[in-house]
Amino acid sequence: MDIRDMTTHQADKATTASGKKTAKPRRKNKREQVLKSAAELIARQGFDGTSMRDIASSVDMLPGSLYYHFPSKEDMLLAIHERVVNDMIAGVERAIAKGDDPWDRLEHAAIAHLKGLLGTGNLVTIISPNFAEGREELNQSLKDHRRAYEKVFRDLFEDLDLAPGTDRVLLRLQLLGALNWVPVWYNPKGGKPPGKIAKAFVRSIRQDAEN
Repeated sequence: MDIRDMTTHQADKATTASGKKTAKPRRKNKREQVLKSAAELIARQGFDGTSMRDIASSVDMLPGSLYYHFPSKEDMLLAIHERVVNDMIAGVERAIAKGDDPWDRLEHAAIAHLKGLLGTGNLVTIISPNFAEGREELNQSLKDHRRAYEKVFRDLFEDLDLAPGTDRVLLRLQLLGALNWVPVWYNPKGGKPPGKIAKAFVRSIRQDAEN
């Protein structure tokens, strides 16, 4: 699923005994619409700069009606963050399955990671490690989501055949740090495509690790 369109589902249809099609309850679709609008607003205006009233207005609802779908703005953010992270995990795991050896799998994962980041548009701000600083409980929940994603890369680095004494943790952080910085400077209208950038980063740390 394209993360930018992660909540644009069409209303489901059901067929009655008479053969006529009737719309199923649209509660799920409305929840998805709320998530999509909330994600766009929070990414653009920040968490504190976005009110429940703003979100309700964007989906033509009364502010009180939002609480039917989400108990709080924090719960809404958690749902958005979990969706984005889970979509990225799924994309990276599909890419890993195409690899023939540990370094090849890491390269496929790096490409998928970078394409996933760039594909989120401004939602990349929401999955930033510093997004919820100052809100300890909320930040801890967001960290738990990210740890599940980071484990995918930890496992990949554990499989690499590295020179004795190589610090796998620092090597992993080096790669992810470089990839995570790309959305800051990346220009889609010029320069190298994401796949070539990710490959170059992986090959650079491979040279360092094998020398």
